[in-house]
Amino acid sequence: MNTAPRIVILGAGFAALTTVRELRKRAPKARITLVAPKAEFVYLPSLIWIPSGLRDGDDLILPLGRFLKDHAVEFLYGSVTGLSDGGRTVLTDNGPVENDALIIATGARFIKKLPGIEHALTLCEGVASAEAIRDRVDAMQSGRIALGFGGNPNEPSAMRGGPMFELLFGLDTHLRQQGKRDKIELAFFNAAAEPGKRLGEKAVSGLLGEMAKRRIDTHLGHKPLGFTEKGVDTEGGHLNADLILFMPGLAGPAWAADSGLELSPGGFFKADRFCRVEGADKVFVAGDAGSYPGPDWMPKQAHMADLQALAAAENLLLALDGKPPTARFKVELICIVDTLSAGILVYRDEKRSLLFPSLRLFHWAKRYFERKYLKAFRE
Repeated sequence: MNTAPRIVILGAGFAALTTVRELRKRAPKARITLVAPKAEFVYLPSLIWIPSGLRDGDDLILPLGRFLKDHAVEFLYGSVTGLSDGGRTVLTDNGPVENDALIIATGARFIKKLPGIEHALTLCEGVASAEAIRDRVDAMQSGRIALGFGGNPNEPSAMRGGPMFELLFGLDTHLRQQGKRDKIELAFFNAAAEPGKRLGEKAVSGLLGEMAKRRIDTHLGHKPLGFTEKGVDTEGGHLNADLILFMPGLAGPAWAADSGLELSPGGFFKADRFCRVEGADKVFVAGDAGSYPGPDWMPKQAHMADLQALAAAENLLLALDGKPPTARFKVELICIVDTLSAGILVYRDEKRSLLFPSLRLFHWAKRYFERKYLKAFRE
């Protein structure tokens, strides 16, 4: 293009910020606009450490002012409400935004349809939710905490179970450190008889073995039907609980239905292997907002979002030059299931699945990566 292209990125999470870095590196003259409700980044992977007090909310909420200035990015405060003109115009509650190319990186939303869902707290909703869990746990002297996660019936891979395993083991460690574990029971519930199967067969046996070792009760293979003040109702009966921590399944953004773009059965933007939204011109998606071809265990996690963002950015610039896409993202799962004092490392790609036993080294590796990632926003 003879003039600097107008590129709009929706979101302010991992995929969005990785896209900014890659675009600015490859296209220094491009006009980049970031659209999000707040000019801040929340480091979601470390929310698991707030209930134990290892992290405070302020540690994980980082203002983006300097990052945006350093990368010459215009910021528009606004929530997306839809798209028009095939994606060339983004509709927001702060007015329309036109573009020559668009990357959707707004993330997904939780499906909160189970009856009584208001009785459960959801860790990954953000800092406020993680702090509410911390306060509830600190106030408990006895009773039972029930933890579980759900999925999207129309798109089984749209779930986020890893943080719930981490929260489960982290709470066990935390309660032992406080001397309250003998008085507070922990129970894990899931509709699957073998939860965590997307991490690999070895991971399932490893996670269930860790639960048994820690005397964590399990209520598996029974679909949750709803929640009450007294616990969890499932197809296999009632599970008593004084505190319910539940991660619902994921769906695409609420405004996706008003985008005019093709969606997957689960409500995500349907993408090809190059992160192009199918049937759309110069519209790409990266991170949890998309549904991508590949194995059914493809994770919705920060690492995968970064890999997709790199491919989307490269292919977007090729599209602006009238060239076909070439960049494909690697399907890779890297997860350290943290236990607050140690960690279980799970790795999976399309050729292999590995599980490394619980080691203190992996806990510190997770903390090191957090510090390294956030350094770019704190300097």
